[in-house]
Amino acid sequence: MDITSRKSLFGEVFRSTALCCKRSRSLGISALLVGSLFAAGQVDAANPAPRNPHLADSTNPIGHTTSAQQDSVPQPGPVGPSRTLDDFELQYRHTGPFQFGTSISGVYPDGKRVLWSNGANGVFKAEHDSFNIIDRYSVEGKTFSRPEIENALEELRSREGISAMYFAFKQADMFKELSGVYTLLDNNHDYYIGDNGGRGITVYGDADPDDSKSKIVKKRQWSMPDSVSGLMIGMNMTFDGWIVFATEHGYIVSVKKDFSEERVVRLKYAVEEDAENAATGVTGKGWVRNGQAVDESGIYVASQNHMHKVIWKNEQLSIDEKDGAWAVQYSNTAGQGTGSTPSLMGFGDEDQFVVITDGDKKMNLLLYWRNEIPASWEKLPKANDRRVAGIIRVDMGDPELSVQSEQSVVVSGYGAVMVNNTPKMPWYFPEKAAMLLNGFLGTREEYQPYGIQKFAWNPEKQRLENAWVNTSLSSPNAMPLVSAGSDMLYTTGARNGKWTLEGINWSTGESVFHYVLGDERYNTLFAGVLLDEDGHIFFGTSFGKVRLKPRKDEVLNTASN
Repeated sequence: MDITSRKSLFGEVFRSTALCCKRSRSLGISALLVGSLFAAGQVDAANPAPRNPHLADSTNPIGHTTSAQQDSVPQPGPVGPSRTLDDFELQYRHTGPFQFGTSISGVYPDGKRVLWSNGANGVFKAEHDSFNIIDRYSVEGKTFSRPEIENALEELRSREGISAMYFAFKQADMFKELSGVYTLLDNNHDYYIGDNGGRGITVYGDADPDDSKSKIVKKRQWSMPDSVSGLMIGMNMTFDGWIVFATEHGYIVSVKKDFSEERVVRLKYAVEEDAENAATGVTGKGWVRNGQAVDESGIYVASQNHMHKVIWKNEQLSIDEKDGAWAVQYSNTAGQGTGSTPSLMGFGDEDQFVVITDGDKKMNLLLYWRNEIPASWEKLPKANDRRVAGIIRVDMGDPELSVQSEQSVVVSGYGAVMVNNTPKMPWYFPEKAAMLLNGFLGTREEYQPYGIQKFAWNPEKQRLENAWVNTSLSSPNAMPLVSAGSDMLYTTGARNGKWTLEGINWSTGESVFHYVLGDERYNTLFAGVLLDEDGHIFFGTSFGKVRLKPRKDEVLNTASN
């Protein structure tokens, strides 16, 4: 699930599931690999997304790994073989619930890196090398004791059917305690969190900026001006060092890192289309409900019916077409808009796109030319605008399947991957609460969705094509990650009631290996799968964090183990 939709989704779960709990199609699974019309790995784009110099100098300073929001990193990761990991290979840390993302710092003067994260009960700082917690800055609200969490895990293990659904629904109540969902870490080791009830930013940092093990301190806060309505959605950084985000009502806001200046513009069509959403004030269900991608020239934002490019130049925001801004409508037959944060594809002299899914009941993947449209380009027959470079159904190889996903599209080179997040639904369960089944109950075979599908841009034929489909694997809720160094796609899966790490060949879609992790303790609960600087997988779980440290010979070319 895209990081910007989680809190609102579980709010919707409360409203919808309560009715279900009061009154109390099986997918075909096969190893289907679809041959592409070209070998995707052979013609893949070669240029990585540029590093934003104002973010931390690491492979994961921000949600979705870079300002381009690709969920792709250069370093290699584990390569198997398949087996059950031993307890000593699973570094589990109790932090409390909903540690969705983790930012890796640059190198401190003492030669160390740290990990910054936040969740329902505070801000955490941990050692990169040992994964041990250095400090926690508590926030007002509920605390979560280890016995309390162990009891919740046991309940999730033991309950079945409606009883399990009801308990999962009660656990989702903890989303109310989130201190902030949107975060980034800058090149000064300052950790920015969307805070103040979704109306501001709080910055945390080190008591001693030269000491990686120093205590956490609150450094400064900023609040939105009253003229800007709606709650914060997403957070990114421009390439000249301004924080940028959207509000659910369609305002784009840029703020200097020291909070001394701000800029505001409202997206095209927001005034006409957002009247109803502006009145509801429901975070994440507004006219904008996903984060933003950023490159050197612009900010890419999806609203409920349109894909937008906002120009950022000379410290000013512009939605004027004369400056290079654009807004293109996409199909939205399901009425909720896209569930994905825009991802950028292609850099340097390559074909350059912004990638999203649309809002159709049978979802499509869309590529838009993100800068000037090539003079020779002709409008596609299925497209509503000449800026659309590619449009293709996401169906996991089954044209009758209605696939929906709240995931950002995973992009590496010219490849783009989507996972199926549509669970098998009991007849009595409300559709709006479907993600509860993928979330807390993602290992249950009766609900598990199956299917991972890759598409690729063919630069020779100038078209978007199917690359492969794997229908034998289930990725219930994690945000997958590509390791370019290993040519692998990593995600958490579920097999035989156990959570797993799945390693999939990025070029072919074949399952290379899987690690069996264990029970509900290792549920990603919509968190992203990440690689540390040494190539070890780590991710947030329902009630903590875990890092996988398999034997040295199972991780390729790492700096240290």
